[in-house]
Amino acid sequence: MLSQISVVLPSLDPDEKLYSVIDALTEQGFSDIILVNDGSKPEKTEYFTHAALAWPCVTVLTHPVNRGKGAAMKTAFAYILENRPDCAGVVTVDGDGQHRADDTRKCVEKMLESGHIVLGVRDFSQQDVPPCSRFGNTCTSVVFKIFVGMTISDTQTGLRVIPARYLRAMAAVAGERYEYETNMLLEMKKQGIAFNEVKIQTVYIDENQTSHFHPIRDSWRIYKLILAHFFRYTLSSMLSSVLELALYSVLSLLLCRVLEDPAMTAVTTVCSRAISCIFNFTINKRLVFHSTASTRRSFGRYLMLAIPQMLVQMVLTQGAYWLLAIPETATALRTVVYTAVMLILFVASYMIQQRWVFAPPSGADTGR
Repeated sequence: MLSQISVVLPSLDPDEKLYSVIDALTEQGFSDIILVNDGSKPEKTEYFTHAALAWPCVTVLTHPVNRGKGAAMKTAFAYILENRPDCAGVVTVDGDGQHRADDTRKCVEKMLESGHIVLGVRDFSQQDVPPCSRFGNTCTSVVFKIFVGMTISDTQTGLRVIPARYLRAMAAVAGERYEYETNMLLEMKKQGIAFNEVKIQTVYIDENQTSHFHPIRDSWRIYKLILAHFFRYTLSSMLSSVLELALYSVLSLLLCRVLEDPAMTAVTTVCSRAISCIFNFTINKRLVFHSTASTRRSFGRYLMLAIPQMLVQMVLTQGAYWLLAIPETATALRTVVYTAVMLILFVASYMIQQRWVFAPPSGADTGR
């Protein structure tokens, strides 16, 4: 079945290590390698020319200028979709030797066995891992777990195996550079695509100096994608609060001559809160989480979350006042405690809505 697997090898300004990578892949049985020259310097083009001549299984695609790793991968995907009708799947590999050929084969075999996307994940607990890489991956994995709802050991792995049925969807994912790989994971979450992780050897060459990853620029591109949902969720909550306050004020003015307290207060509170909840639910489903789940199921779960959340808020706030022995006269301290409780519940509500209320029909985390 390896004859039906296409290896995608994006490369920018390679050196002799590229030959070792190709040679090792062919020794493992891979017979279709799509090598993408992503706008390398003129003096580096000889590596691509030699690769195509030395290995008949190598097809070279060229970008006249550097467009980024994501663009290179999508160029290869488009070529495969058009020219490899019998392709069973694609495996992406870095050209600097960080991915061992035997690990690549192991990941492909796992994909053929499970039918899921497979991520080749490194072990960042090893002593030879550069501290900056260990810290960066740990932070990104934590952020992914909290704000995306995906448990991924290695969010930036370049060794990924994609079954052919998902290739067109992955080719349509936005992003040109390193953020494309993050967008792939987000698309998997959105569509409920299952995945597996396979442990691979952790290889760093010269402290990863050959990497074209820019720590500040590319990290910002990645993190802004991960946190985008949470920012939209925050904005949605703020707009819903403003709407509720405005509706309460308008209804109070309209009903003050018709109803008397406490009836007027009850009616205005219930009506403004109900409309605000419907607004918040709609925005969250369509614009925040882009959920494809059933509206009826999601709204039922949304209501099931809202009522307990109010009760938990009361219990936590009053419990904190009691445990900390905060008197009613300590207004400032009570405000701090109340704000802390609300922030905790705000993040918790976000996580529950993402993982349960608006979860796709089949969770993207189920194939592990």
